[in-house]
Amino acid sequence: MNSIALFLGLLIFSFIISSLAIVPFINLLYKMRFRRAKQENTRDMFGKTTPIFNEFHKKKEGTPTGGGLLVIGVVALIFAVVLPILNMVGVELTSVYGDYQSEVNILFFTFLSFAVLGLYDDIKKFFGFHKSGFFGLKAHFKLMIQVFLAIVIAVMLYQNLGISFLHIPFIGTFELGWVYIPFAAFVIVAFANAVNITDGLDGLASGTLMISLFGLWLLSASILDVPLSVFLALWIGSLIAFLYFNVFPARMMMGDVGALAFGATLAVVGLLLGKVVALVVIGFIFVIEAGSSLLQIFSKKFRGKKFIPAAPLHLSLQKHGWEEPKIVQRAWLVQIMLTLFGVWLALI
Repeated sequence: MNSIALFLGLLIFSFIISSLAIVPFINLLYKMRFRRAKQENTRDMFGKTTPIFNEFHKKKEGTPTGGGLLVIGVVALIFAVVLPILNMVGVELTSVYGDYQSEVNILFFTFLSFAVLGLYDDIKKFFGFHKSGFFGLKAHFKLMIQVFLAIVIAVMLYQNLGISFLHIPFIGTFELGWVYIPFAAFVIVAFANAVNITDGLDGLASGTLMISLFGLWLLSASILDVPLSVFLALWIGSLIAFLYFNVFPARMMMGDVGALAFGATLAVVGLLLGKVVALVVIGFIFVIEAGSSLLQIFSKKFRGKKFIPAAPLHLSLQKHGWEEPKIVQRAWLVQIMLTLFGVWLALI
């Protein structure tokens, strides 16, 4: 079978399975009380209330959150079943690194470990465990766990697959040696939090992520990395089904379980492809969203005033009078061009 036909078939299959499961899953989220909490008490990292955030997110109260868990479950389950079947029927599971099993292990570990951390955070917020002190983790401890997981993944990339280089278009490829480990860990943590920060408007994070993944899927198919291409096909198919219910007005939110897992895995896909610069371009909307929040924090701490009216950037755009669908739709258009530019950079 033609590999492109195989990948497209798996994408469609993942979409169908996710579509059949998504309405019962939304009903389950309602029953389990996995819903967006009231916003009037939301505070920033300095303990101050966030009136702009509360104003624009008040209408989202009660919306089921945790839809990323369905995508993760469907993709992981189908991926675990399909790969052995493909191997049995004679499909060669070629990998650019030769060891496809290590590549699969890294994808699974990233996807599931960051999902567990995100699910903990969702459960803590939904059921008020952060108020009672039950199994509570402060923000800096949660960041430490992210760093630990990212270092484990970076070591797996470095030792198991031998990845230790950085390619910069027009300049060349640089051997980083052991420095690759902290570098890769930083990229993973940065993108995990960047996608989480971007997930504030209906369809913003999921739509831009879907477009990004199409670009990375094209790159993986171009180097005949079958396991990675299969994984991305399944992920895109399930994400399209999720996006149908996540566009404005959303019937379901991604939640930290999805945002952290998706962001970290997006980074790992870029690292596996050896295209970190292209990844930054393709994921530039996530970079801008996270960067605006970071600059806001530093400005408040060291200047005593805001850098922009509200962070992340999409909140400032809302404050300036942009309607939520306009922000999201224009972000998708920008994302299409960023993805095309990033793919072009990766291929030259």
